[in-house]
Amino acid sequence: MDISVIVPLFNEAESLPKLYEWIERVMNENKFSFEVIFVNDGSTDESWQVIEDLKKSHTPVHGICFRRNYGKSAALHCGFQAAKGDVVITMDADLQDSPDEIPELYRMIKEDGFDLVSGWKKKRYDNKLTKNIPSKLFNATARSVTGIKLHDMNCGLKAYRNEVVKNIEVFSEMHRYIPYLAKNAGFTKIGEKVVQHRKREFGTSKFGLNRFVNGYLDLMTLWFLNKFGKQPMHFFGFIGSLMFILGFISIIVVGAMKLYALYHGQHAMLVANNPYFHLSILAMVLGCMLFLAGFLGEMIARNSQSRNDYLISKTI
Repeated sequence: MDISVIVPLFNEAESLPKLYEWIERVMNENKFSFEVIFVNDGSTDESWQVIEDLKKSHTPVHGICFRRNYGKSAALHCGFQAAKGDVVITMDADLQDSPDEIPELYRMIKEDGFDLVSGWKKKRYDNKLTKNIPSKLFNATARSVTGIKLHDMNCGLKAYRNEVVKNIEVFSEMHRYIPYLAKNAGFTKIGEKVVQHRKREFGTSKFGLNRFVNGYLDLMTLWFLNKFGKQPMHFFGFIGSLMFILGFISIIVVGAMKLYALYHGQHAMLVANNPYFHLSILAMVLGCMLFLAGFLGEMIARNSQSRNDYLISKTI
């Protein structure tokens, strides 16, 4: 099969028939063999009924229905598991992503050799204050942290080599960072294509400003897991040891200052009354706690069933 199109959705019943008709037309014009996997993320409208009706008259339609709303990451994860096409395309169900982009995305994967191609909505029709400006700040931070020079990492319109989606795990709200997940899994040929952004025809956006706050936290989580996930002692142990040593040296300095004052017959306050003494003790205690946290993390990592899970590209 040439292409699997994965469409995660939540309350998009009105747009689904038009979206499928558009996808089918593009596929037939280019003579692609294809499937469309609609992942219903706990919709409360008639979305699932629409999908069932589409399936009755269109063989390429497949559907996955969640009992409740789990989020876009969960929908993509299940869609990736079910996908059979050589190239996997993801797009949103709100008709803001154009299926006309599919042939070129497919070509970039098959002919140009990209592992992943991300869409870039260079000209957007969203609200500038609530979406455009925060999105630019978010993407600038993501580029800096991940080292992936994409203008729009969170664009829903993406193309993947099938091998990529079978070797990454999308969880929590990590769908924003799929290119980073792919890079961490060893798929470094990541490209970008300017795509058309269309105005929403039906319904309202399902995303609020809180996604940007959560996005930064998720980015920090991915960065830490990538750097220290299998060796947490390298982070906690280093910081803990550094704090303990600084605290220990500080206590020695405070004690030496008191001895110096007594030796020269000067009045010296009690060591326990010196604020630097308490800061030194605090640094030593925190250092010990961080060191122990690293040690426990290392023990957990070493006893994890996935401690020796490595992604292998080829064997001969």
